[in-house]
Amino acid sequence: MSNFSHFIDKLKAYMMPIAMLLGVCFHKQVAYFSFLVPYLIFSMLLFTYMRISWRGMNFTLMHLKLLVIQILGSVLVFAILFPFDKILAQGIMICMLAPTATSAPVIAGMLKGNVTSLISYSLVSNFAVVIVAPVFFSWIGFHQLPFYTSAMQISQKVILLLIGPLFLAMLFNKFLPKVSEVFQKKAQISFYLWSLALVVVSGRTVEFIISQDKSNYTIEILLAIFSFFVCVLQFWLGRKIGRKHQDTVAGGQGLGQKNTILAIWMAQVYLNPIASIGPGAYVLWQNIINSWQVWRNRKSLQ
Repeated sequence: MSNFSHFIDKLKAYMMPIAMLLGVCFHKQVAYFSFLVPYLIFSMLLFTYMRISWRGMNFTLMHLKLLVIQILGSVLVFAILFPFDKILAQGIMICMLAPTATSAPVIAGMLKGNVTSLISYSLVSNFAVVIVAPVFFSWIGFHQLPFYTSAMQISQKVILLLIGPLFLAMLFNKFLPKVSEVFQKKAQISFYLWSLALVVVSGRTVEFIISQDKSNYTIEILLAIFSFFVCVLQFWLGRKIGRKHQDTVAGGQGLGQKNTILAIWMAQVYLNPIASIGPGAYVLWQNIINSWQVWRNRKSLQ
């Protein structure tokens, strides 16, 4: 391995804090590029779906249980927190509703988990958000639009963003296999796209925090605290359910590791923008948990 390749591999381990730090330090500059986030999400999903092998993929009872927690759990959390504060309810709700992260299979592989099972749930998780999010956001959203109009507008954008890459990947794999091979060989590009998206959403989140008056500081702190407990809860529930189905790692990562880039973007566009601090803090908590899991797994192999 060349010195440059070795440097890149080392850099990847620290890319999450580096990306967030860049977003914080240059929040005014990167906030102008927030329009790029949906395109980056689309591209990340496209690279992920290009690598999918449809053999052996199936929907199991474990996936159904995880899906119930993802959907009904988000409704329950919102219902519990809404009487106390609507913004808090929105921010923590999106932390549960968000689909599985595109990077989850990578972590699952490092933990010696069932990657195929996790990819299967990731697809189901994204489809669920496509169906549920437009209705849910139209009902609780920050923008005061007629329900039907709001639901249709959100549906169009969410379907294009989450389902579009899947169908495009299927078309490439079927009719342009050579192009598909190029995408698969360059799959690491999705990591850099994710890093860039993290820089932008971190910067935009900081801009929202700075622009708020002091009266919102309390709710921002509560969003960070509650997102921590929800993050731990989802990893714990996922692993507990997965253990019953001999699929502990896939269960934990499927329910706990969220597509926070998508969650932040959805909160900033369709909910009260301050609610995006919830999934913004979730980024930190889930990466701490993932780092600890990988460290513990490597230590057990020594």
